[in-house]
Amino acid sequence: MRTVDGPTDHVVVVGAGLAGLSAALHLLGAGRAVTVVERGTCPGGRAGYLERGGYLIDTGPTVLTMPGLIEEAFAAVGDKLADRVDLIPLHPAYRARFADGGALDVHTGADAMAAEVERFAGAREADGYRRLRRWLEKLYAVQMRRFIDANFDSPLRLLHPDLVRLAALGGFGRLDARVGSFLSDERLRRIFSFQALYAGVPPAKALAAYAVIAYMDTVAGVYFPRGGMHALPRAMAEAAADAGADFHYGHDVTRLERSGGGAGGRSGRGSGAGSHTGSGERITAVITGRGDDQVRIPCDAVVLTPDLPATYRLLGRRPYRTVPLRFSPSAVVLHAGTDRTWPALGHHTISFGQAWKGTFRELTHTGSLMSDPSLLITRPTATDPSLAPPGRHLHYILAPCPNTRTGPGAQEWADLGPRYRDSLLTELERRGLDGLGAAIEEECLVTPADWAAEGHAAGTPFSAAHTFAQTGPFRPRNLVRGTTNAVLAGCGTTPGVGVPTVLISGKLAAARVTGTGTGPAGRGTVRVPKGRRA
Repeated sequence: MRTVDGPTDHVVVVGAGLAGLSAALHLLGAGRAVTVVERGTCPGGRAGYLERGGYLIDTGPTVLTMPGLIEEAFAAVGDKLADRVDLIPLHPAYRARFADGGALDVHTGADAMAAEVERFAGAREADGYRRLRRWLEKLYAVQMRRFIDANFDSPLRLLHPDLVRLAALGGFGRLDARVGSFLSDERLRRIFSFQALYAGVPPAKALAAYAVIAYMDTVAGVYFPRGGMHALPRAMAEAAADAGADFHYGHDVTRLERSGGGAGGRSGRGSGAGSHTGSGERITAVITGRGDDQVRIPCDAVVLTPDLPATYRLLGRRPYRTVPLRFSPSAVVLHAGTDRTWPALGHHTISFGQAWKGTFRELTHTGSLMSDPSLLITRPTATDPSLAPPGRHLHYILAPCPNTRTGPGAQEWADLGPRYRDSLLTELERRGLDGLGAAIEEECLVTPADWAAEGHAAGTPFSAAHTFAQTGPFRPRNLVRGTTNAVLAGCGTTPGVGVPTVLISGKLAAARVTGTGTGPAGRGTVRVPKGRRA
């Protein structure tokens, strides 16, 4: 595995989102001094929060899976997730509601889910579910070590017996067809394939290997941190600070100070047989602010977590690609604090429209808003009532939509946003949430224009799509050619989009700096006691 050149004693991490915090904890565990620079006033990045009228609103992801990856980050500094965050398992993980009036609770326990599938669609489908579950478990076991929790230096890294195992499992077929080989009920197939949307690829075109996301959702379990999703980055930042990290909030990185164009040295930590070879400039300091407000933070290495366009602007270069990056669809999100709720809603409810394949064409090709929308409705107060004033409820309505390159541009959303908000409420009231619009006391509407204003390319928080040409070794690398001591982390680089993969990206970035912790369990990492800084 290639690592950065030269000394790596002091690392500056740009961005205190989940990727940056994961990188910081793993770097601290390997004995590095770490400074985290964040433009916001608190940790979180995309996993931010908003307080409005007594409602505590998560502004980023709401689905949390694979808590073992979080535990691993805490353990790197001798800390424990359970000491910092109260994670509540969700039962059911989801509730699915269909246009024909049918409803299904998605359980992560095999027996409970099989019984629910049998109630919903019969014994034959329940048997198909059990076979599908065994396939998902095998798929995850093959992919995690070799293709997800791994740094790629070359596509040749794929040439391993696990590639043959993945092919034998049908991982290179199409997701929709593979799931359909186990389940004949079209409604059930949606439960195990809609996750491809977050990868930016329709299920009919996505590789079956992407069913690993369905494994995380429907087998590994879904959790919710008491206090909201923002409790997670807050706890990670506290653990990093206790382990010796310095945090600079409210500091916008405007420039990277560079030196030289030579090899950058091979004498310090991180050098050796796996280090970069060849010439390149070296980042010597991170500069925040402008003019008299500038602050210079010297560094031996830097981990950059902003979205790819912002990162490439700071570096002054972008990797050459024969085909430009394709970006995932975006989303409109309505955060609504209400004076009532609806018993039919679970913590997470997926409200499917009748349309399916046509919906994906609209989102990824024609660039039009969903004519028959499928929506994610999250009701966090079902699990933690403290997130709203007494007797009140919080609802988060996510409607996938085209990104600003495929569909309406950022300027168009100023007029389009309020109209689309009204149409979503009308549709949800038609689907049984009667009086939803009148029940809203506080609200916040987020559109692709807002994502674009945050610096997200193509107005999408889901970054580059997971097409074959943008997955694994073909995704933008976390090492940048021409810069000897900069590493990338976040959803735009390897391994990709989603809370679990973003946490892994931070660990992989740290491994590029330290040369340790390259396996799924972080073996080789030198852990330091809590409260001690190396």
